[in-house]
Amino acid sequence: MNVLVTRKLPSSVLAKLHAIGSVDLYAGNAAIAPSELRARLVDTDALVCLLTDTIDRAAIDAAPKLKIIANIAVGYDNVDVAYARSRGIVVTNTPDVLTESVADFTWALILAITRRLSEGERVVRRGAWEGWGLGFMLGTELQGKQLGLVGFGRIGRAVAARASAFRMRVAYAARGTTQLPDAQPLSLDQLLNTSDVVSLHVPLTPETRHLIDKKALTRMKRSAYLINTSRGPIVDEAALAWALREHLLAGAALDVYEHEPAIHPDLLALENVLLVPHLGSATTETRTAMADLAVQNVIEVLGGRPAITPV
Repeated sequence: MNVLVTRKLPSSVLAKLHAIGSVDLYAGNAAIAPSELRARLVDTDALVCLLTDTIDRAAIDAAPKLKIIANIAVGYDNVDVAYARSRGIVVTNTPDVLTESVADFTWALILAITRRLSEGERVVRRGAWEGWGLGFMLGTELQGKQLGLVGFGRIGRAVAARASAFRMRVAYAARGTTQLPDAQPLSLDQLLNTSDVVSLHVPLTPETRHLIDKKALTRMKRSAYLINTSRGPIVDEAALAWALREHLLAGAALDVYEHEPAIHPDLLALENVLLVPHLGSATTETRTAMADLAVQNVIEVLGGRPAITPV
């Protein structure tokens, strides 16, 4: 069996693939070029890829032997799942193993933006801090405020479960009938109108692309904060930069972007936005578990057994 891996993985995980066949490991630090991806897929039985790899029809058509696409991510908007299915190819993702780390990270962003941590560090680093002052760089407390979750899947619920530690009440807008004690279901409009922190936890679909646009941003409180750890294109970055510049909301913290790794230049010039480089699941434990789950899916499918986490 031939397995293509599009990015370096922990050696302990790669060893499991070496045990079942030949491994073609792309050694580059950036995403593999589409032309090179197609060339390497010609004799490939299994593909282990990342969300930065576009697995479209052209890539799938280049791989007549392909049996599984194991995506190291919860989301799978980078894969043409319907076309893969039509070709009899199994597509898998890595849910559950990153839920807790992303939930923790979401709260790190909430605390950092509401207490102006990155802004304060920049003041210190450029030598502009003149000492303690009663009214210097005042932030916002969380207790008694409303956390509004857009999307209420595994990660959204894990974020909600931590809210009581900060004495925040929870509201959510989501499809389906998911219920959580002490969490209030609201329409998206109601949630935007009433929440002090709005955190995004929806997958990227045609319906959620630019879900947070200029119209949505104008519905938020001027004292509110927007947090995005889901997918970049859910937020219209140009509209967000405009809203922040006009002080239509207090701040935003982003881990993901519309055109990663590029970031809208207007956001880079603003102090009231925290920008971090897609670190939501970036712990040694979680990233290793994600890679291991993807590889286990490959081992199962190539062995003629059902995938562990099929999409």
